[in-house]
Amino acid sequence: FNRDMPEEINRVMTDHVSSLLFCSSQVGKNNLKNEGITNNVFICGDLMKDALLKVRSKIKNDINPEGFILATLHRPYNTDKYERLNQILFNLNKLGNKVIFPIHPRTKTLLNQNNFNYKLYRNIEFIKPVGYIEMVNMLQKCILMVTDSGGVQKEAYWSKKQCLTIRSETEWIETLEHGWNTLIFENLSMIHKLKKPDQLMYNESLYGDGKSAEKIVEKILSFVS
Repeated sequence: FNRDMPEEINRVMTDHVSSLLFCSSQVGKNNLKNEGITNNVFICGDLMKDALLKVRSKIKNDINPEGFILATLHRPYNTDKYERLNQILFNLNKLGNKVIFPIHPRTKTLLNQNNFNYKLYRNIEFIKPVGYIEMVNMLQKCILMVTDSGGVQKEAYWSKKQCLTIRSETEWIETLEHGWNTLIFENLSMIHKLKKPDQLMYNESLYGDGKSAEKIVEKILSFVS
């Protein structure tokens, strides 16, 4: 519902001109109904889950150190202003476990323009951006995911990793249940007060069973025939 995000504007425009709509959960279907879209709307799960389950077989299991925190930041409201970005990094640097931060080139440029002293942030390991398979590999090994991404919130959930999302809202509201995902935006000091998720309350089937592509193709073929 955040119209300041390009993804939301694109979503609304696309949904209202589409003949077929595929939702990852009942929440999405309900949202479309509230917008007056009810025809040819199907719950098929999430294609990202299909991809993640397939990629797991390619993981090398060669990551060190153990017990690290993985962080990704790329949203303009977190990275375009040096003061905001520096505040986030300051809080991450104070965490008890090592933080590995694949840094976006645009973010790195901002830090360098402001003479950011990397040596003062000894608890953060700044590395180059990584590919998808390597990212999934790191996610399997970390103890906490810190992000402002949308997709990584889901990938963290499917990997049974707690996620801290530095945003004021999330499109994946089901991940917030039982402490698996936590939203933090203004009060960054809350990073140090996270409670562990309820491991017993984990939904294995959240956003599908890993066969979303097959279901979507089946519906498309049925529609065009």
